[in-house]
Amino acid sequence: MAAAHGHRSEGADGLGDVKDTDEADRHPGAAGPPAFRAAVEALRGCRLRPQIEVEPTPAPQRLAPYAYALEAVVVDGEQELADGRLVLLHDPVGHDAWRGTFRLVTLVRAELEPEMAADPLLPEVCWSWLTGALGARGLGYGEPSGTVTRASSHYFGGLADRPAASQIEIRASWTPREGRGGVPDTAAHLISWCDLLAQVGGLPPAGPGDTSVVTLPQRRGPQSR
Repeated sequence: MAAAHGHRSEGADGLGDVKDTDEADRHPGAAGPPAFRAAVEALRGCRLRPQIEVEPTPAPQRLAPYAYALEAVVVDGEQELADGRLVLLHDPVGHDAWRGTFRLVTLVRAELEPEMAADPLLPEVCWSWLTGALGARGLGYGEPSGTVTRASSHYFGGLADRPAASQIEIRASWTPREGRGGVPDTAAHLISWCDLLAQVGGLPPAGPGDTSVVTLPQRRGPQSR
């Protein structure tokens, strides 16, 4: 059943709706118009590098008539390096803000050393990771938008023994270029998104990458699973 238009929150991109809390499952991907089903099947059939574990997760309810979501974690042995969520939205009649009928919305997070989080160039560098991941694979897209947020926690009193912690968070959305039958190459966009996750997590690139993308050194050590 399609969601009613006009009930989307946080604007057309819905960046604020890509959250950690569980939300009702909109469409598992088996329902919907042919273009949406084909886009979802491409996501399901995508082969990814073994350090990235991906699985379906409940999608936001109010962003589009049809939605499908994946969550992922970057692992190194028993250590978690980064995590994120990718949501595929589809509105068969199109969306003025998207300039298309599909939209990809993402949230990516990882921990950094506090001194690296204080780098004034950090937001620009992190945004270049996203655009560089898409550009390195030659993907066409439009209307990109997003935020890069850094947060630091310092502990006092009974928690004073804990080391300071800093986290980077990238929220973004973009419109993938539609191909034959009005279906975007969602598998290639998923692979590029995983490239972003791997870079945020500090993994080396899986293949030739975009040399214009800057990499930050001295990541915080991995977290135990």
